[in-house]
Amino acid sequence: MNPLETIRFALRGVTANKLRSGLTVLGILIGVGAVILLVAVGNGAQQQIQKNIEALGTNTLTVLPGGGRAAGATSRNNALTPAIAAKLVDHSLAPDVLSASPVVTASEDATYSGVDHTIGQFIGTVPEYLPATNYSVASGSSFTAADVTAGRKVVLLGTTVAGDLFPAGVFSVVTGDGATGAALASHPGVAKVALIGSVNAGRAVMRAGADHIRPVLLELGGKNALIAFADADPGAVARAAVAGMNFGWCGQSCGSTSRAFLHDAIHDEVLDRVRDELKQIRPGPPEDPATTMGALVSRAHRDRVLGYIARGQAEGARLVAGGGPPAEPGLADGCFIEPTVFAGVTQDMTIAREEIFGPVLSVLRWDDPQAMLADVNSTPFGLTCSIWTSDLAVAHETAAAAEAGYVWVNEVARHFPGAPFGGYKQSGTGREECLDELLDFTQQKNIHIRYRPG
Repeated sequence: MNPLETIRFALRGVTANKLRSGLTVLGILIGVGAVILLVAVGNGAQQQIQKNIEALGTNTLTVLPGGGRAAGATSRNNALTPAIAAKLVDHSLAPDVLSASPVVTASEDATYSGVDHTIGQFIGTVPEYLPATNYSVASGSSFTAADVTAGRKVVLLGTTVAGDLFPAGVFSVVTGDGATGAALASHPGVAKVALIGSVNAGRAVMRAGADHIRPVLLELGGKNALIAFADADPGAVARAAVAGMNFGWCGQSCGSTSRAFLHDAIHDEVLDRVRDELKQIRPGPPEDPATTMGALVSRAHRDRVLGYIARGQAEGARLVAGGGPPAEPGLADGCFIEPTVFAGVTQDMTIAREEIFGPVLSVLRWDDPQAMLADVNSTPFGLTCSIWTSDLAVAHETAAAAEAGYVWVNEVARHFPGAPFGGYKQSGTGREECLDELLDFTQQKNIHIRYRPG
């Protein structure tokens, strides 16, 4: 029985109510050929766990409140109680420690006693690179919340608003170009680098820190898929395809579902409804209350996106909507592009393979689930994926098969506090918006203390 199976067996029959009743600690230490469960739970759960442990044999030890042990276990805990362990841990905590979790050391040697615990020490100054192409204030706020909570000094490269909320030196904003970013990323005083940007920018940051073996947190590009099965509601899928494309900020989001894989049975109806949904979108200046879609970040980027649109047409994709600047006076010469949709797209086309980072949605028709999943996973990206079906088994199977770090089922675009956001493959490293992000800015240190019994 492997360790995970052992743990599941030990907790078999322990109901949620029993666990909630007096639950204080449930820690797990996997050793060489043994599993040690450290538990301090209500009596009902305790009795059930002991019963399960007895059935497992002699290779598992359960340390219970008061220093007791489960029947049938051969190892001894040397009467080290949780209270003693807690005192030892508290005594050793330094001011820069985030958390500590004591682990009792079990030994065949009755003369040996000790306590083992792990602490998270705050990492040093970390520059964070934020995009100027989309929600830099929101991204900066999200990053900064985790960083400052973890006790770090923050240096933001980008555009954000902080005012005098923090003491001097805690929060700094630096604006600049690639040379400024390179100087920060390669500086010997930097402990870690966090970046939201392109894959090329991520590679540059990793190279800059290579000499110092510096860790990085990267949220990079995406060529994300929305997958609609035959049993999905066409109207809901159409609304999701438009919402997931993030037309509101002109598609300038790494999480946009810019490829819509529509099952043959609903393809045509969904496409018709997408056209209707797009009629509600109005490009325009931000000061106009009627505006629902903004501009691209620059004229150079506008020309780049128009180049992709021309490439899609040249490679045989069928233009369903948009395809160029709006006709309204004052917008045609600006950095605006209409919401654009291509049908008849195949995965070998450029617009289906490369991140455009603009308001361009590629629609692909499918009827073979295996071939469809192969196409979904064929890009070097893997950030988000949206799955639409009424079959829960299909949803789970598809979510497991999709090479993406953030998957929605019958939902799109929404983020949930505490849910880890991040990508597979070249879409980045690490996770954001969750406890892991906070812990990612600490370093683990294990401390073992040997002491005499009594």
